[in-house]
Amino acid sequence: MLVEAFDQYKSIAAPSRGLFKDNGSRFIAFAYPVESAGEVKDIVDSLKKEYHYARHHCYAYRLGHTGDVFRINDDGEPSGSAGRPILGQIDSLGLSDVLVVVVRYFGGIKLGIPGLIRAYKTSTADALSQAEIIPKTASKCFSIGFDYLNMNQVMKVLKEMELPQSGQDFGERCSLTTKVRLSEVDNFVKKLQAFADIQEIS
Repeated sequence: MLVEAFDQYKSIAAPSRGLFKDNGSRFIAFAYPVESAGEVKDIVDSLKKEYHYARHHCYAYRLGHTGDVFRINDDGEPSGSAGRPILGQIDSLGLSDVLVVVVRYFGGIKLGIPGLIRAYKTSTADALSQAEIIPKTASKCFSIGFDYLNMNQVMKVLKEMELPQSGQDFGERCSLTTKVRLSEVDNFVKKLQAFADIQEIS
């Protein structure tokens, strides 16, 4: 799939799962679509509770349309043998807003660092191969305030740009919120600034 605009990127549509076995050890990989480090923490904590007999819960994630935010965690495995190969598989598909957690049940035989790298890489690849890869568009949320007399102009712009509306309040002073893709933000502001107060919502 080609991703051309700077505000477009690829992620996964829904959670998926993969598995790899080697010398009695089982590596169960769970891939999730995520949008924040808070979501990551909740999912990792939940998996640690559900699979509390597992020896390791290693993970990696990448967030945002530019993919600048990422983290790897080896959770007790030798440095670089778990989190990095997990992230490598996420990156090989050009994905972001993705978390992969690999739960390892130790089989009693040490696999060595090359064996661990292969196991974490292969289980992650299996989970991601089961996932539906989808395009995502990065956007910003805005609050728009305007006088009732300017409602027609504001609504015309929103309709022309096919922007969603929420939180409408149409009193004497009107307000609503909308979401605008990054590549259209300048155009959006230019069209509305003459008759509306626009504020970005973090």
